[in-house]
Parts: sequence; structure tokens; C-alpha cells
Amino acid sequence: MGDDTGLRAGAVPHGDLQGLAAALHDERARDPGSSVYAALDLGTNNCRLLIASPTADGFRVIDSFSRIIRLGEGVSTTGVISDAAIARAVSALSICRDKIALRGAQRLRLIATEACRAASNADAFLARIASEAGITLEIIDRETEAALAVVGCSPLLDPNGRGAMLFDIGGGSSELVRIERNPADPDARPLIKDWMSIPLGVVTLAEKFGGRTVTIDIYTAMVAEVATHIAAFAAENGGDLDGMHLLGTSGTVTTLAGVHLNLVRYDRRRVDGVWMSGADLDATVGKLLGMTYAERAANNCIGVERADLVLAGCAILDAIRAAFPLPRLRVADRGLREGMLVEMMREDGAIRVS
Repeated sequence: MGDDTGLRAGAVPHGDLQGLAAALHDERARDPGSSVYAALDLGTNNCRLLIASPTADGFRVIDSFSRIIRLGEGVSTTGVISDAAIARAVSALSICRDKIALRGAQRLRLIATEACRAASNADAFLARIASEAGITLEIIDRETEAALAVVGCSPLLDPNGRGAMLFDIGGGSSELVRIERNPADPDARPLIKDWMSIPLGVVTLAEKFGGRTVTIDIYTAMVAEVATHIAAFAAENGGDLDGMHLLGTSGTVTTLAGVHLNLVRYDRRRVDGVWMSGADLDATVGKLLGMTYAERAANNCIGVERADLVLAGCAILDAIRAAFPLPRLRVADRGLREGMLVEMMREDGAIRVS
């Protein structure tokens, strides 16, 4: 299934998204026993949509969309979302609107994160998105963002382990969560023991230090910058790590996994859930540091859109690894969207709570 499945049927006119979806739902005379859910995550760097229907104990993906739009480009210095970024967002969200309506999704959660939290023109941006793209966005706080990441990624916890240090490296912020579970109870839901968020992501860090040409000195300075932000959290949570592992969700870790696996092109089925050792991570980060910007851009698991951001993400990862020296990392190509879908389906009783 391609990202643009369904778009060739023609664009849906601007207007109320819920009304459009309901009208199309009736028109297509879909099975009244089925339900379609949509979760949209408008981040600082990416716009991502996932549309799914519940199964006995999970969900089946019906459609999806992902595009790098760099909504937060320049926000860390100007304080506002630029006109160019707004235009990119309108374009991407219009596609999302069409997909949601064409799939007849009735239950929606459409969120925005750090760029909209930080920008002084966020209200005007939201109004324009509602008017031009027919999407009403909810700006969530950092605690909610961390909690959704836990819900989305917790199926990848080692079932024989005690828990994980979960991290989500975003475009404008990064979250760290200590989650623990009872390994004697395989049905026990993981509990959040502590969490933190820092106002640094791949976009903000690359804008501060540069992303195209990254020397060892620049890279070391980026790691040190991140380390200062997570020092207090590490002091509280860096001990007693027995039975724990790292669990990472972000474009940074999925890109590293793709490069580590020497994929000709990115393949989610091979990346989601893969384990990487400390030696694997050291070798892959070292490989990226040895590449020029052009070489990174030419790599199909990185591409032009991530070539100037991936080393900033690696620096955030390396600061986390230094603070929490765990021997294994599990890579998650899942996160907020999956968390939103699971929460909505649980609330509706469409999937079992545990």
C-alpha cells in the first residue's frame, strides 16, 4: 500500500472533516459493524497519519501518510512558524484530510507538538489550517506526548525484562521516560516511573550547531549540550538499571537501523523491533560521522530530507547512551500515532484494555 492510496479518486472539497467523513461513510454503505480510526501527528519535522481498524487485540492499518515538512524550521531563532512552513503544512494536511474522508474514519485524534507549543503565531497557524485544510489540531503538552509514546511503543518491551528507558527524539523536543513492568505478569501494563522533556530535537540542535558539515568537535559539543539538559534526570534514574534496555522511537533510530542493516531502501518490516548492541550503534554512528553531507544524502535510508539532521539526532542518542549505559537498544518504528489509536480503541472497548 502506497502513501497516496485513494488520492487518485479525486480531491475532497474544503470543509468540515467530520461532516465529509460521515457523508462518505453513508455513501459507501460500509459495514456498520466496522470502525475506522485516524491518528495524525504534526511534529516539528514530520507530518504523519495512520488510519486503522481494530482487530481482536490490536489494529490493522488501512492507510498511512508521512512527509517531512519542517514545520519548526527557524522557530528556535524567530519564534514564529514561517509562511513557507505553513504552506508545506497546508499541502500535507490537505492530503491527510482527503485520506481520512476517503477511508470513512469517524474517530479522530489530530495533534500538534513542539513547533506549535513554541511558536508565537500558533493560534493563527491553527486557524489557517482549519480554514484551508479542514483539519482542527490539538496542541498537546510534553507529558501527554511522552505518555502516548509509551502506549505506542510498549509492545516492544522485552517480555523477559524489567523495563526500559524509552526515548523519543523529535524535531523540536525530545522525551525520556523510565518505564517498568512486572516480568512475572506478562499481561501487566508498563508503568511510567519518571519522565522528562527537553527543548532540543534534531531541527533545533542542527540549527544551533550546523548539520551539513559536522566535525568531531562540533559533534562532541552537541552531545555535551544535550548532556547538560538530561543530567538531573540521569542522576535520579541512571542507577539500578538491571533488567532494563533502551527503547527508541524516532527517525534517528530507524535511520540508524536501516544503515546498520545495509538496506538498499528503508523497510519498516525489517526495522521495527530490531535489536542493536552498543557496538552496532558505535559502528553506525562512526560510519555516519565519516560521511560527507552528499554521501549521507545519497544513502536511501537517509536521503536529502534527513541528511542535515541525522547527526544531530545521533548526538542526542549518544548523550542518552552515556547517561544510561545499557547494552541493548530496541528500535521502534512506531510511536505517537499508534499510541493515539490504541487509546481511542481502548476507550471505545474495541480492543482489550491490557
